[in-house]
Amino acid sequence: MQILAPELTDRLLAELLDLDDAVTVNLHIQSIDQAQAIKNIKRKMSDLQKMTIEEQKKAVRAGYDMDIIPTDLATYGEEAKNLLQDLQSRNERMFLVTVLVENIAPKRQKLLNDILSASGIAQKYNCALKRLDFQQEQGLMSSLALGLNQIEIERGLTTSSTAIFVPFTTCELFQEGEALYYGLNALSNNLIMANRKNLKNPNGLFLGTPGSGKSFSAKREIVNVFLLTEDDIIIADPENEYGPLVQQFGAQGQVIDISPTSTNYINPMDINLDYSDDENPITLKSDFILSLCDLVIGGKEGLSPIERTIIDRCTRLVYRDYLQDPRPENMPVLGDLYGLLLKQSEPEAQNIATALEIYVNGSLNVFNHRSNIDMNNHRVLCFQLKSLGKALKEIGLLIMQDAVWNRVTANRSKHKTTWFYVDEFHLLLKGQTGSFSVEIWKRFRKWGGIPSGLTQNVKDLLASREIENIFENSDFIYMLNQAQGIGRFWRSSWGFPRTSFPM
Repeated sequence: MQILAPELTDRLLAELLDLDDAVTVNLHIQSIDQAQAIKNIKRKMSDLQKMTIEEQKKAVRAGYDMDIIPTDLATYGEEAKNLLQDLQSRNERMFLVTVLVENIAPKRQKLLNDILSASGIAQKYNCALKRLDFQQEQGLMSSLALGLNQIEIERGLTTSSTAIFVPFTTCELFQEGEALYYGLNALSNNLIMANRKNLKNPNGLFLGTPGSGKSFSAKREIVNVFLLTEDDIIIADPENEYGPLVQQFGAQGQVIDISPTSTNYINPMDINLDYSDDENPITLKSDFILSLCDLVIGGKEGLSPIERTIIDRCTRLVYRDYLQDPRPENMPVLGDLYGLLLKQSEPEAQNIATALEIYVNGSLNVFNHRSNIDMNNHRVLCFQLKSLGKALKEIGLLIMQDAVWNRVTANRSKHKTTWFYVDEFHLLLKGQTGSFSVEIWKRFRKWGGIPSGLTQNVKDLLASREIENIFENSDFIYMLNQAQGIGRFWRSSWGFPRTSFPM
């Protein structure tokens, strides 16, 4: 191949290798000593200057302007100066390169067609393929993996130009085991297969503008997890768009509609006594109820120390009967906590009880029932939360998170992994649900959980230092289209541009 172009692109080699014909491309590259390369270029520049002087003498004798010299001489002289500058000041080296293209075909006509196709690609990039007449044997031997070049036709190229022919232009991601499909490599068109369980931290995020494919990507991963593993899957669906998919899983999938008019109930007082060997489940449940009451009655300043003490005391009392006889009918409900608060002597207890009354006896009593959902006999659960009103949305999200945590702890004793998907994740990044989400992203890995959040922009995750922990604790990021201003926000937040993400 004759390289006539002053600049080359890696598409030349890529298009040659993409031919459907039987084609073999061989590169023979030999480095030249730096001092010798500079000496050779200077010698060429002297020859060009000599030729320029001779052309100027001819111009004077012919009676026209001596500055008019052939275009080739001017072009070659400028290129020689640039090449010398590259070698002396830009850390470039010189290489002698021989490019051989071998075509093989069963018939002569097919061979001629293949050669024509390859020649067309070479011409497209200002190169030319020349047939090795009377040197076919040497060309064949040079095309074998012997490391021997018998063709004494070489072209000098710098490091940057030679690197164009290095075919390692892409990094493949193809893991084994329970690897899931995540798309195609844009350069090689090979499958991207990754196993999030092999990551140091399997927590994940799906980021992209509306319509970029976040939900579709998550649904595809959910289907792959269902088909390729025995793991459980839980979905938080604020927009009620995952129900049809979960219904396709048959008896192994269940759609749970949480709304004031639904007959599906989740008891926020449910507790898992097998939570952990080294942690008291009552203490942990008390933290959740404190968060729930803080969300309901705390206001901007949150619960006072006296109110927190009263709630903690009543929480421990309300589980006394269940701890003595752990049967489902002894599981307390929110109304039992409300009744205990009314029996306390402190005026703060009366205030707490009054604030809870609308959720116990009032119009928002959807969470004052014992759970009637079988969450243990279905591999795929989908919590639909769209029908919850504005007053119940955040409370419903917090209670749903606690129910998911109970399922994860139950699966831990079975040595079973639980995948947790949260669509419209930005809804859970405020207040008590935000703190609970950060806790999930910090601790789920130890309990066999793999959480995934779907949200629109990275800005949502950098809104506060606490929420930023979710981003920092996610080793899997599936990034789709982002808003145009995200690059500036990214650099100003992190101090440097991050351009690569683990998958």
